[in-house]
Amino acid sequence: MSEAEPQSERAEAPASTETVQALVDNLGRVLHAPPETLRLCVLCLISEGHLILEDFPGVGKTMLAKAIARSLDASFSRMQFTPDLLPSDVTGVNVFDQRSNEFEFKPGPVFANLLLVDEINRASPKTQAALLECMQEQQVT
Repeated sequence: MSEAEPQSERAEAPASTETVQALVDNLGRVLHAPPETLRLCVLCLISEGHLILEDFPGVGKTMLAKAIARSLDASFSRMQFTPDLLPSDVTGVNVFDQRSNEFEFKPGPVFANLLLVDEINRASPKTQAALLECMQEQQVT
């Protein structure tokens, strides 16, 4: 390794820190939440992690997710898990197009850049597994 590599990494660090802080500040304009909470949400996103937000209804969990998506110009989708939900409702489904006489894939909500899932515990184990597989493998099969 040369000495230039660590210096270039150090040069990028302030820019990255400023970007994270700018995003946290932008979220703070929309939400009245502790800055540390917003910062942790952003860091989770940057590290390609998954975030569980547990709180009382009406405190802004959905608003936070939408604000993050808007701030990043990312697609957003929300799912309410219910007992009758199927795995294909999460991942997508092939639909037959009579005009072209071919199957066309209709992507499910997991194809959004940011997905908010509510009441995961209400879904069947198969549906939960479909979501968890996408989260773990970062792909849809």
